[in-house]
Amino acid sequence: MPTGIQANAFVGLGQHGLRPSAYGEKSLVTTETARRAAIAALVVGGIVVVALALWKLKLLVSLLFLAFIIAAAMRPSIDALHRRRIPRAVGVGIHYLALAGLFALFLWVVVPRALSQVQAAAGNLPTTSSELHNAARGSTGLKHDILVGLERRLKNLPSATDLVRPGLALTVKAFEGLIAVFFVLASAAYWIFERDRAVDLVCSLLPRPKRKTVRDTWTLIDLKLGAYVRGQGILVILVGTLLSLAFLVVGEPYWILVGAFAGLVEIVPVIGPLAAAALAIGVGLTDSLQTGVLAGVAVVVMRLMEDYVIMPRVLGEAVGLSPLLVLISVTAVGLLFGGFAVILAIPIVAVLTTLIDVVVRDKDPAEEEVPTVLFPAKEAET
Repeated sequence: MPTGIQANAFVGLGQHGLRPSAYGEKSLVTTETARRAAIAALVVGGIVVVALALWKLKLLVSLLFLAFIIAAAMRPSIDALHRRRIPRAVGVGIHYLALAGLFALFLWVVVPRALSQVQAAAGNLPTTSSELHNAARGSTGLKHDILVGLERRLKNLPSATDLVRPGLALTVKAFEGLIAVFFVLASAAYWIFERDRAVDLVCSLLPRPKRKTVRDTWTLIDLKLGAYVRGQGILVILVGTLLSLAFLVVGEPYWILVGAFAGLVEIVPVIGPLAAAALAIGVGLTDSLQTGVLAGVAVVVMRLMEDYVIMPRVLGEAVGLSPLLVLISVTAVGLLFGGFAVILAIPIVAVLTTLIDVVVRDKDPAEEEVPTVLFPAKEAET
C-alpha cells in the first residue's frame, strides 16, 4: 500500500483497488511533458550540431554532391553497357576516356586557333612605353580607355620578388583544383558501384510500408539530376559551337575564345549567359560599334533559340523549375556557399522540390513523369 506523499496521489476504489487522484494525474502529465521537452531539445540540438558540421564541411559536401550528380548522369549508359555484359568498372572507364577525349578535342580545336588570333592581335600592339603612349593618344572611344588604363598599370608594375608569393599561392590553388577533380571523379565511380547498397541500407531502417516510396523517390531524384547534367552538356556544345560561328560571321575579334567561353558558362545558371553577353559585346566594341551591336544581336538570337527551341527539346521538364525559382535559388546558393556552388543551385532545388512534392504534397513518385535526355524512359529507369 502507498504511504506518505504517495498515498495522496491515490483514492480508494473499494474492491476495485486504487485510482489516481487529481494530484497524481497532474504529476504524471508534468513528467510526460518534461520527457517530451527533453527529447525535443535533444533532437533540435542534434540538428544544430549536424548543420554546423555540414557548414564546416561545406566544400566536401559540395564535391560529394557534384560526384553524385555526375554518377546520376552516367548511370543509364553504364547500366545499358552492363546489360550487354560489360562490367560496370569498364563502363566507368569508357565514360572517363570519352570525357578525356572530348577535352583533348576541345584543346585541339580551340587552342591553336586562339593562339593564332592572339598572336595576330599582339602583332598590332605597341611593344614599348612610348609606342603605347602614342597609340593611346591616337585612339578614341573604348580602345582609348583600355590603352590608357594599360599604360597606367604598366607604370605601377610589382617587382619580381612581389610576384613570388602570388605565384606560389596560384600553384597551390591549381594543385588543390586537380585534387578536387580527382576526388569528384573517384567518388562518382564509387557511387556507381555502391548506390544500390546504400538505398537498400536506408530502406532497411524504415518501416516496410515506406520503403517503396523512399526507393521510388530516390530513383526519381537520380533521374532528374542525370537528365539535367546530360542536357547541360549538350547545351554547352551547341551554344559554344553556334555562337563561335556567329561571331566569326559578324567579325568578332577572338571569336573562338569568346564563343568557347559562352558555351562553358552555360553551366552557370542566369549569371553565365549574362557574362557571355557582356564579354561578347565588350570585345566587339574594341573593333567597332557595329561589331559590338552585331555580337549582342547574335547572343540575343541564340538565347531566344535556346529558350524556345533547344531547351524544350533537350531538357524539357528535367527539373521542372520556374525561371523565378531558378533566379532565387542561384542567388541564395551563391550568397550562402560562394561562387563555386552556383553550378549546384538547380540540382539542389530540384532535390528539395521533389522531396516537398512527395512528403508535403503527398505525390506518388512512381507516377511522376520520368525525365529523359539521350535515353528512353524505360532504359533510364532500369
